[in-house]
Amino acid sequence: MKNAFFYYMRLCVLMLFPFALTAQTESITLEKLWLDRHFTPKTITLGRSMADGIHYTLIKDQTDILKYRYDTGALVDSVFTTRGLLMDDEGDPLRIDAYSFCPDEQMLLIGVKQESIYRRSRRAEYHVWNREAKSLKPLSEGTKQRLPDFSPDGSKVAFVRQNNLYIKELSTGVEYPLTTDGLHNHIINGTTDWVYEEEFYLTKGFEWSPDGRRIAYLRFDESHVREFVMMKYGQLYPEEYRFKYPKAGEENAHVTLHIYDLETDDHLQVDVGDEKDQYIPRLRWTKDPGVLSFQRLNRHQNHLELLLADAATGNIRTLYEERNPWYIRVTFDLTFLDDGRHFIISSEKDGYTQLFLYTMDGEEVRCLTPGNYDMDRFIGADEENGLVYYLARTGSPLTNDLYVVDLDGRNRKRLTAGSGTNSPSFSNGYRYYINRFSTASAPPVYSIHESSGRLLEVLEDNAQLVSRIEEHRFVTPEFFSFSTSEGVLLNARMIRPPDFDPQKEYPVLMYVYGGPGHQAVVDSWNTFNGVWFQMLAQSGYIVVTVDNRGTGGRGEEFRKMTYLQLGKYETLDQIEAAKYLGNLDYVDASRIAIFGWSYGGYLSSLCLAKGADVFAAAIAVAPVTSWRYYDTIYTERYMRTPQENTEGYDDNSPINHVDKIRGNYLLVHGTADDNVHYQNAIEMADALIEAGVDFEMMIYPDHNHGIFTSSARLHLYRLMTDFLDRSIGKQ
Repeated sequence: MKNAFFYYMRLCVLMLFPFALTAQTESITLEKLWLDRHFTPKTITLGRSMADGIHYTLIKDQTDILKYRYDTGALVDSVFTTRGLLMDDEGDPLRIDAYSFCPDEQMLLIGVKQESIYRRSRRAEYHVWNREAKSLKPLSEGTKQRLPDFSPDGSKVAFVRQNNLYIKELSTGVEYPLTTDGLHNHIINGTTDWVYEEEFYLTKGFEWSPDGRRIAYLRFDESHVREFVMMKYGQLYPEEYRFKYPKAGEENAHVTLHIYDLETDDHLQVDVGDEKDQYIPRLRWTKDPGVLSFQRLNRHQNHLELLLADAATGNIRTLYEERNPWYIRVTFDLTFLDDGRHFIISSEKDGYTQLFLYTMDGEEVRCLTPGNYDMDRFIGADEENGLVYYLARTGSPLTNDLYVVDLDGRNRKRLTAGSGTNSPSFSNGYRYYINRFSTASAPPVYSIHESSGRLLEVLEDNAQLVSRIEEHRFVTPEFFSFSTSEGVLLNARMIRPPDFDPQKEYPVLMYVYGGPGHQAVVDSWNTFNGVWFQMLAQSGYIVVTVDNRGTGGRGEEFRKMTYLQLGKYETLDQIEAAKYLGNLDYVDASRIAIFGWSYGGYLSSLCLAKGADVFAAAIAVAPVTSWRYYDTIYTERYMRTPQENTEGYDDNSPINHVDKIRGNYLLVHGTADDNVHYQNAIEMADALIEAGVDFEMMIYPDHNHGIFTSSARLHLYRLMTDFLDRSIGKQ
């Protein structure tokens, strides 16, 4: 633990002289970045508040769960270790991948040997640790389990295995299935399909009622959804991997909502309406154990209903309803208050994302966060003291701060200090919080605070990384803004070479993501691309990032103005940015390249075609090349279906503009990309060949959307660096 006074003295020095040159400097290399992880910050691993709100737990050395005090940071107890209990074949302790306490905290679920399914889904071997008896037992003797969750009284655990929902009685060891019809690529119970997981951030498809009598769960019938096929290589005969992936305009899974009553052994199907072509992206029990809430969203995603279901009858009534001329973003910003008479929900209905207090009769009481700014994240409500905590971008879309406001909407107070990006995690009871704070030039600092904001202890200041940054002569990124020819003010960030000379002309690499609601120009630490950009700057490049129209932090109108025309305004803004940079005295306008990944790869490809007169080169990693190839929920949210919006889909898909490309083009994709399919690269390559356009292409066998193994990332970043040097590098 670090002394608070020492931390603030060091922070002040860093803010005044963030990257003072030391007597000895070292070179940034890709090997240091990807193999040695020389610039990866230390983090706080799987922190959990305990029920008393006074203590918290962390994982140390990947094998130990330790208990600390919030107020002093002092180590209090060792809760669990895998040493001597969970060992691999070589006799080494297994890594703890997940853990959770039962409500009275006398038992823990310990997950080991975890394996990824898709981006947000995992399966693992789970074990139950009884702290009093010092006993460890497997949760189940079957195959690996998913999403285990203690019942409210801690006597049972519900979990998913092989598309079925199970319950384990801990006292007797009896395990039984709640569903039996689960089947891969056909029926899913208790968890979600690929597209719900990816686009609604939802994997846990079941919830215990507050009294533990019932479990509500989702059931997906995806038997009619078309399959996507990926090849898995590395053996004599490659294997096919098939999964259900509904592409834009195609059929989705049919989703139903059910309630299982443990006392009567009955399954009740909730009345979710006659329309099958809709979404149920959220379910949550109210404070009344007999009333379940769920959200219903139409396929166009512009009509949201918060519905209440009677757990005994399945009948529903509407609690809250919202319509939008563009689309409605589904969030987790929903809390039912303990008084049983109110709930808090977020909405963009006033033009910015804000929090609203409603009664359980559906009447709006007040906006809790009024103003022309976006509420970033709803933290929670401390009802005992009548307080609501949230993150907001009040001063600038580049930064956020933690705020508290009374439930009556008065006495708003900023709790965080400095300018940068905060991510707090509160204790139970809201007495303390652990904050992660960083800036574009300073790596994360983890610190403990009282709920008033007062600093208590610094858990990790990443002082070693700060020293490495100084040794490697990192340059402080500069934030600026400029107006386009249409009078649109855009935010940007620039990294110049350490020995920058305004009398010289430099090549420029523009980095773009640019997708709806996303922000790349923020005052926060970026380890991997950020370090690579610093390396390029040391090699004589200027690196610039611009947030185009459609990105976040600036209200609903700015964010949603790309509706039905993804790519059009984003590309115009990136082209305008390149022209703006090209007019600067120290930029060589003939040597401007653009790089992006995923949505950014889509835009970099489109920019090279539509901006052929300003971009000399482009790198596209895992790009969407036609919106017809992407999934229903994401694509239709912004574009509706291809049947309804043919021109919107085709006018701004790079695959239809390859004949305009004149600059150097590098196309990169992983063959096992379950998100943006390898098909996008194949079809793009075919179109380029047919148009007679030369290009370079690199394929990463059996790598997914992230291409994230150390060896593959090292290879990729060497490839991209070499491509830039050959295309626009120093002359």
